[in-house]
Amino acid sequence: MSDTEFLAERFEQNRDHLRAVAYRMLGSLTDAEDAVQESWIRLSRVDADEIDNLGGWLTTVVGRVCLDMLRSRKTRSEQPLDVRPNDPAGSPDTRIDPEYEAELVDSVGLAMLVVLEKLTPAERLAFVLHDMFAVPFDDIAAMIGRTPDAARQLASRGRRRVQGSDPLTGTPLPQQREIVDAFLTAARGGDFEALVTVLDPDVILRADTGHGPPVLVRGARNVASGAISFRTPGRQSLPVLIDGVVGMAGVEDGRVISVLRPTFADGRIATIDITADPEQAAAVELEFLD
Repeated sequence: MSDTEFLAERFEQNRDHLRAVAYRMLGSLTDAEDAVQESWIRLSRVDADEIDNLGGWLTTVVGRVCLDMLRSRKTRSEQPLDVRPNDPAGSPDTRIDPEYEAELVDSVGLAMLVVLEKLTPAERLAFVLHDMFAVPFDDIAAMIGRTPDAARQLASRGRRRVQGSDPLTGTPLPQQREIVDAFLTAARGGDFEALVTVLDPDVILRADTGHGPPVLVRGARNVASGAISFRTPGRQSLPVLIDGVVGMAGVEDGRVISVLRPTFADGRIATIDITADPEQAAAVELEFLD
């Protein structure tokens, strides 16, 4: 076995871990795979014999790659990274297994990913790496160019923001229903200002179409504009109960074609997570409300 083949084998042993880290950081399987590929490219350019802990080194590298991607997401081209012919990350044999992909997505949950979008890139890195993967603050500090104490504060701030956005606490079901009904009434009537009133000023909408990276919309006025512009004749939006939370379902010709899961804070909608792929939406267990 050549040195390159041996290195590739060791990299493959860490691939699932790296992909899990990148997915929680980026919220997109496509972007996560790009980050994993980039970590292989960087590994191939260094002397691996000088790396004492390959798993830790790769976690650090993929964390830095994800941090750069988060910081430049608004302007970054969506073209895939160049992959060399001998790159195991580009081999058809290493594409994401559908069963593993489903397990990875389920292990995080779309609601959690929506909440993570509220964090700054540095907060997200510190929280994800420390709280989910037990990476020491000394290592995190080196990635973001801050002190370990500063990294600890970032993780703590991210933790508080995530815990404070728990959709299952703080807003009773009757109040959730009132908020959702107000949203639906305003959307159906095209009442822009009423929509803005029912949305948190910093609301985040995340729509997963099942094709390509999720669509992100930030801010009450932007989300309200989208809700009005995407009204479609013949399509109903109805209140439903999803996992114990009041949400919304888009129905056309008697079929559920989209599902909207909101979270609530201070009497307003704080986040909206949309499953916009009809097949995925039809598989969601929900109960229509009167």
